[in-house]
Amino acid sequence: MEFLVEFRVTVPDGTPEDEVKRRQDAEAAAAADLAAQGHITRIWSTQSESGERLILGLYRADDRPRLDALLRGLPLYDWMRVTVTPLGAHPNDPAAAGGGRLPDPRLTLVYRLEAALAPPLDLGEVAAGRRRIVPLTGGTFTGPGLRGVLVPGAGADWQTVLPDGTALGDIRYTLRTDRGDLLSVRSRSVRHGSAEVLARLGRGEDVDPSEYVFRASTSIETAAPDLDWLNKGVFVTVGGRLPDAVVYETHLVE
Repeated sequence: MEFLVEFRVTVPDGTPEDEVKRRQDAEAAAAADLAAQGHITRIWSTQSESGERLILGLYRADDRPRLDALLRGLPLYDWMRVTVTPLGAHPNDPAAAGGGRLPDPRLTLVYRLEAALAPPLDLGEVAAGRRRIVPLTGGTFTGPGLRGVLVPGAGADWQTVLPDGTALGDIRYTLRTDRGDLLSVRSRSVRHGSAEVLARLGRGEDVDPSEYVFRASTSIETAAPDLDWLNKGVFVTVGGRLPDAVVYETHLVE
């Protein structure tokens, strides 16, 4: 869906200039990130009849709750008065004459999780391969409109390591947002690469994630009403293995 968003920014009296400058710089960086993710199409500046400066933005999001979550993540949000107008399709829209062509999928970052790991529990060789359980002991996640912590004791990567070193993962963990909402996350992953690179990973060396493939299909469940869009989303995750930690960047497929 597309939305026309009107911003009126009022700086509180007495705010130090360096704080205003810091927030403005952070706002510009956040807008650039949202544009790169396909959430902001255009931004305009204009004036109201009273001379007040207005910012207009053309935003894209799955629905209004998802848009609200994006807006709440803006650094200037608590200084803003925001008016949102949903935009609907018009039969004379030139862009609508697509001849039935399906839209190309887009990836939008939902969060980046950096999780600490405990030493793996090695169950040994079974018929399917070598079984390992790698506990996720804690960490933090951040993203546009979402941030919080990984709940300790509620997550691990149940791995099957094949003879060529490929690791098939069943990753399950729980996140708690900074508002107290719980997210139950499950990923089915695969990590593979050359024998030399996988051997370095196995020794606990710091290997650049570009040297191997670590991808997952991910599902997210939550009972939080304003995060219900997570229950309906299709997600993919890119992973990176560090010597004593793992990084997951999870994206919404739009």
